[in-house]
Amino acid sequence: MSVDALASAVRAVLLPEQIITDRQRLRTYECDGLTHYRVVPGIVLLPRTAEECAAVVRACVANAVPFVARGSGTGLSGGALPHADGALIVTSQLRAIREMAPRDERAVLEPGVINLQVSRAANPHGYYYAPDPSSQQICSIGGNVAENSGGAHCLKYGFTANHVTGVQIVTPDGDLVRLGGRAPDAPGYDLLGAFVGSEGTLGIATEVTVRLVRLPETVRTLLAAFAGTDEAGAATSAIIAAGVVPAAVEMMDALAIEAAEAAVHCGYPGGAGAVLIVELDGPAAEVDAQFAAVEDFCRAHGAFEIRIAADDAERALFWKGRKSAFAAVGRISPDYIVQDGVIPRTALPQVLTRIGELAREHGVRVANVFHAGDGNLHPLVLFDESVAGQAERAETVSGAILDICVEHGGSITGEHGVGVDKAKHLPRMYSPADLDTMQLLRCAFDPRGLANPGKVFPTPRLCGEVPGRRKGVHPLHESGVAEVF
Repeated sequence: MSVDALASAVRAVLLPEQIITDRQRLRTYECDGLTHYRVVPGIVLLPRTAEECAAVVRACVANAVPFVARGSGTGLSGGALPHADGALIVTSQLRAIREMAPRDERAVLEPGVINLQVSRAANPHGYYYAPDPSSQQICSIGGNVAENSGGAHCLKYGFTANHVTGVQIVTPDGDLVRLGGRAPDAPGYDLLGAFVGSEGTLGIATEVTVRLVRLPETVRTLLAAFAGTDEAGAATSAIIAAGVVPAAVEMMDALAIEAAEAAVHCGYPGGAGAVLIVELDGPAAEVDAQFAAVEDFCRAHGAFEIRIAADDAERALFWKGRKSAFAAVGRISPDYIVQDGVIPRTALPQVLTRIGELAREHGVRVANVFHAGDGNLHPLVLFDESVAGQAERAETVSGAILDICVEHGGSITGEHGVGVDKAKHLPRMYSPADLDTMQLLRCAFDPRGLANPGKVFPTPRLCGEVPGRRKGVHPLHESGVAEVF
């Protein structure tokens, strides 16, 4: 494979400013939002149309150059980590909202469109786009599709996969193909379902058709302060058990609150060991009835202060602390690892207690901020890399948290994806036979193994190899005919 040969080939379809080969400029793209892993790409390419993207992929195939797709680069699993001898295909310049079709409750978007822009464009028509990652001001729709991103309001409305009805993709062969469309569901095998959340291993999205949701008649938001996470978790379980499905139920512990206060001065109640943000939306009569029940459950489980947003400005202030939590931790720690795991709601007290014990055992701090309603944890493991051994201890705690999630019947990821960071943890959830079956699907899309190699799977195999445990070095790899990424 030859990056130089690729650079020559793509000059036929891209302008000079769309091709980056300068070492210093390449370093801009050496990582995504998970800065713990860094690789300088061999070349960065910035197509501006779907056709240019397809031509770039065909050039990669012709020159046997691996390629990685990247949107805004806000991912937190290393999914957009470049290949040192490969191409990074950045879709941020495909940023047109091609169509806003409120009568069909659909929007047609290019992958570089920023998440929040979709709702801003839909709001005048009485609609919005429901999935709302905390990074929605900067993350792109293409990246959301790749990672099947979630957000605070996915408790009620579901993840990205629930809101994508069609995509146009560039396959790993360089063909432009459509999966799904505007209809709620397409006949045949659910290839669209396989593509959403495939983390760039099955191709690159160049157009996305999404559902639009009608703006609710009313929205009411409550902030409840508790002595600790056990009480806040018990209130969450009681709310859901009663049949109330809020749009969002978010929790932050004392350390996360401290960080948010330092960063954005959100003014949460003093002395709180945990806060819950509960938001309900829908018909006014239904929301009013459910809101009274939520207040009662919070008080019954020890809330010592409850604030109700009086207007949109106060509601925004409640959310400002939560939405800024990841970045805010930088105010109280020079380094941190953002983790992402899922557990049953009822296991919150046991799991949070165990995480606290792990932190104390290894001499690090853990700030907890998470989607309490659906048990999606985001522990932030704080450390100082300048102190010998702290980074290693933080990584140990981070991995052990995922073990705890799996032990309680949960998952190693809820919305951040597997990427490169969690690939080694995948066998904790799946058997070798399961992983081989997944590889067969991947190889059906990408028999050459060029699309985002080395991601998701812990031990990727050559696509021509019979599934099963590999023993020793593959003869094609040993002879230099093929490479294992």
